[in-house]
Order: sequence, then structure tokens, then C-alpha cells
Amino acid sequence: MIERYTLPEMGELWTDDYKFKTWLQVEIAVCEAQAELGRIPSEAVKEIKAKASFDVARILEIEAEVRHDVIAFLTNVNEYVGDAGRYIHLGMTSSDVLDTALSLQVVASHRVIMAQIEKLIQAIRYKAQEHRDTVMIGRSHGIHAEPITFGFKLAGWLAEMLRHRERLCRLEDEIAVGQISGAVGTYANIDPEVEASTCQKLGLRPDTASTQVISRDVHATYMNALAVLAASIERFAVEIRNLQRTDVLEVEEFFSKGQKGSSAMPHKRNPIRSERLTGLARIIRGNAMAAIENIALWHERDISHSSVERVIFPDSCILIHFMLVEITKLVKNLLVYPENMQRNMNLYGGVVFSQRVLLTLVEKGIAREDAYQIVQSCAHEAWNTPGGDFHKLIASHPQVGEKLSAEEIDDCFDPTYQLRNLDQVYQRLGI
Repeated sequence: MIERYTLPEMGELWTDDYKFKTWLQVEIAVCEAQAELGRIPSEAVKEIKAKASFDVARILEIEAEVRHDVIAFLTNVNEYVGDAGRYIHLGMTSSDVLDTALSLQVVASHRVIMAQIEKLIQAIRYKAQEHRDTVMIGRSHGIHAEPITFGFKLAGWLAEMLRHRERLCRLEDEIAVGQISGAVGTYANIDPEVEASTCQKLGLRPDTASTQVISRDVHATYMNALAVLAASIERFAVEIRNLQRTDVLEVEEFFSKGQKGSSAMPHKRNPIRSERLTGLARIIRGNAMAAIENIALWHERDISHSSVERVIFPDSCILIHFMLVEITKLVKNLLVYPENMQRNMNLYGGVVFSQRVLLTLVEKGIAREDAYQIVQSCAHEAWNTPGGDFHKLIASHPQVGEKLSAEEIDDCFDPTYQLRNLDQVYQRLGI
């Protein structure tokens, strides 16, 4: 059964109530800026601030008739404000409210996301420190390669998340943009100083050249950054899924008391959280593509982007936060089995140490091609023989025996050689 999951701080940011609060926030900030410049009476602004309110159900009722969300909103607000309401939305167009308020929602969501990224970074860092010296096999193409440590694997995750944190920190400035420029963005009926003052009050910067809408490359860039973040979370989840396979079982998702893995097979302990994350990443990638499609609007504006953004922004922001929470829990509670890592690394008598044997033979004077043939033949024989033992085959090979002592052969099978430079990576990451 899928867990019930609520995000009060994130989910609230994408409710109708919060959306209309941001709309009202923009409208009041514009009124304040207009009054400061002497465009409307200060007393009217005081009255607007004192009386302005809205009722979501009433707005939806009006919208059902007028078929225009901003008009419905303004109509309802004016029902509370009265005569002073004539100064609300003066010289503005709908997109001035919609785009600027959307920026407020995205920035607020962004900060929730960043806080959760920080928690994930700390969880990965702690687990990497814990398993800094837990030796396991590294794999390439899904095939055993050479020894690494589980801490080193996690160090790669940590470095990736640090890049995401840096990338998204930079993007906050880009998405924190507003516009109060009027129809087709020419400021024909509103002063650019109103825009500058309004944006300052809202913690935004004025768009450089809005065309009645903020160009959607801004939004697409952010959505694609979320998609890349989701892809990284998916990478971590896929790794957990692979390492949890029955024939590998080097790590495992925490299996809580009372949890069941299969309706038919009682023995099952499935990586359901990791699989869920893999699926959700696909949605966020799809939403990022939709955001790219939104860039090509007709002329100065159309509203083909509007219906799309009503779906992709709430969904992506809520989903990426959910994914971050889930992967943080996974990392914190991950079950790690060092004994299975040791077992897997020594399958077939340590064939994963073939390169060390090869290089040692070359150092002892055997031609590289000859050494390669010797080592490969022993490795493949061990690989393809039940109970095959690469170490034994190497130790009994006459040409190897001529060049290497038993101690030197044993030294080739010591994983500390492959791990001797990992401290530099750990130091870079503060592990």
C-alpha cells in the first residue's frame, strides 16, 4: 500500500487560497507604489489594505460566469473594499498579477526544496563517513570491476547533491523576477517606477524586457533544473534497487515491522520506495519538456502556457520535495551488509584483482600482451568453472611462479592497494 504523505509547508503553497493571497499581495504592493509616486490617494491605499480580502468559493462562482480568473478575483476583492477598489489593478494587465505572483509561489517552493536538499546532503555525508572503509566491489557495465568502498560510492552521491545545491542557489535569482508593465509590456498606462518599487517590496527584481508575460525560458530553466535533480535521485534509487537484488544483497531498504512485500510470496522484501522514486522522476522530466514547449508563445503573448503551468509547477514542486524526503529517509535507514560485499568481491577467487596481477607481471619483465594472456586465461577459467579460484590458478601458473613469490601474489589480492588514494576524494568532500 502506498503511504499517505502530506506536505503542509509545500502543499499549502499551491492551494487556491495561497495563490489568491499572492495575487492580493501583488495588487496591494502596486497600490502602495502608485501612492508613493502620487498616482493614487494614500488614504485609498490604507482603506484597501484594511478591507481587502477574498473568498475562494465566491471567486470560483464568479469565474464560472465571466470565464476569467483575474476578473473574478478582482470582482470579489472589490466586494470587500468598496469604492476604493477602483484604484486596484490600475494600468495593469492580468499577466502582471499572474506572472509576478507565480514567481512568489516558485520562490517560496524553492526555499522549501533547498531546505530538504540540505537534509539529504547531511544524511549522505553521515552515511559516507560511516562506511568510509567498508570495502565492496565496483562495477562497470554491471560486471565486477575493482574494489571500492561503499563510502566512496556515497561520496559520488554527495558530490552530485552539492552541485545541485550550488546550481539551484544560483537559479533563485533568476526565478525571483516580476513584471508590472501593462498590456504588451510597453508601460503605456503604468510607470516603470511602479514596477521597480513593487518588485522591491515583493523581494523580486523587475524583468528586463517583459512582453506582457515574463519570457518562459526563465521557467523552463528552473523546471529543467528540477528534472536533473530528479534524475540524480533516480540514479541513487536505481543503485539501491540493483544492490538489493537477491543475488547481490549488499544493501536493502529498511523493512518495517508489519510490512509485507507480496500478496502471493511471503518471503518478498521489495525496494518499493526506490521504485516509486524511479517512476516519479519520469513525471518531472515530462513536465520539464512541457516547460520547454511553453517558451514559444505567439507574438507578445498568448495563454497556451497557462493551462500547462497550472499542472506542472504544483506537481513538480510537490513531487521533487516528496522525492527528496523519501530519498533522505532511504539513506538514513539503509541496511548495509558488509559481509555480503566481501563475499561478492571474492567470487571466483578474486578475479577482480586481475589488473593488479597484470601490472605486477609487467613490472617483473613480462611483455604486456603475454602477461594479459596469462591473466585473462586464468580469470576466464575461474569464471567459467564451478568453484573456480583465480588466486589458486595464478599461484600455480608456471610463468607466474617464475616471476612472483607467494607473498607477492598474495599482495596482488590486497584491496588496500586499489583504495590507497581515496583519502583525497574524501578530503575534498569533508568526509
